[in-house]
Amino acid sequence: MDDLRKNARITSFDVAERAGVSQSTVSRALSGSGVISDATRQKVMNAASEMGYFVDERAARLRRGHTGTLAVVVICMPGGRARDVNPFSYALLGGICAAAADLGLEVLVSLQAEEDKLFGHYVERGQAEGLIVIGTTANRPAWEYFRDIGVSAEATGAPVAYWGSPLGDLDRVLSDNDVGARAAADHLIEKGAKRLVCIGSKGTPQRQFAERVEAFLAQAHSRGVEADLIEIEPADARRDQGRLAAHKLLEQHPECDGVFAVCDALAFGVLETLQAAGKTVPGDIRLVGFDGIPASEMTTPALTTIEPDLDMAGRMLVEAVAGVVTAEETKSQKARPKEQRVPVKLIERASA
Repeated sequence: MDDLRKNARITSFDVAERAGVSQSTVSRALSGSGVISDATRQKVMNAASEMGYFVDERAARLRRGHTGTLAVVVICMPGGRARDVNPFSYALLGGICAAAADLGLEVLVSLQAEEDKLFGHYVERGQAEGLIVIGTTANRPAWEYFRDIGVSAEATGAPVAYWGSPLGDLDRVLSDNDVGARAAADHLIEKGAKRLVCIGSKGTPQRQFAERVEAFLAQAHSRGVEADLIEIEPADARRDQGRLAAHKLLEQHPECDGVFAVCDALAFGVLETLQAAGKTVPGDIRLVGFDGIPASEMTTPALTTIEPDLDMAGRMLVEAVAGVVTAEETKSQKARPKEQRVPVKLIERASA
């Protein structure tokens, strides 16, 4: 019998037998119930430890009406692969997972792209306590689908939060694009650039790009420095858009000596094309990106970039859907704003 038990899954009934108490006493002792004496609780814990018994926390949470899980959907481009996802989304996902872990929560991650396969009813199905949506803004049908999920969630109380949504009527967390783009302009000017070009778009679904463009151009003009915009063209990847924009730069703005690319992936394509054309960076043209993704350290030269605090971004998104309320919010009885901004900082490297 002992040999059979060694190969069997230990249950709370086995622990109860070892400790000489009832199974209900084991459950109360291991859940921290105050009706159990310290001596009995210690006896139960010793028996559980000796037998290698662990509480099934997920099952316990489900019995209490909580999953202990947050769902994160990463919106991708239709037909794309996991390797095609913008590295920024993976970096942000890391911040979300870290923030969730700090609160003792697990994260269920789903990469979604195809319109007929979209799914966001994790809370309604009891799979998660909240939903976070991030990813490419170029997949409009997906964002409209998840906007509808958010609208229906308002009626059911299921919390949903979004990063950088292209739709303006959603609870969103975004970078402080104004501060970051102005810092990029100041840095290029202070490094001696006199003819600036911004590579980005005012009309793209990625509304954060438009904010960065407008702030960069405004700051340059306020300092009396010429600055032009090169609109990115449709392409399969940001890097390809950067390459196309760099060709325009070489043809239309040969006097340019300072470039701000509104995301790092664009900057990678710009850097590659400039160097292929015989331009040195930062000798001929200084270059600044935005996003602070890890790969920006690996370019040659390493990319100067505006880096959002992704740890804070992760916390903001998790707290928006995990029912976390700070003492200050409780005191003021104020709801979270529909739009929260993540602080940014300039990371100075060799490209500028």
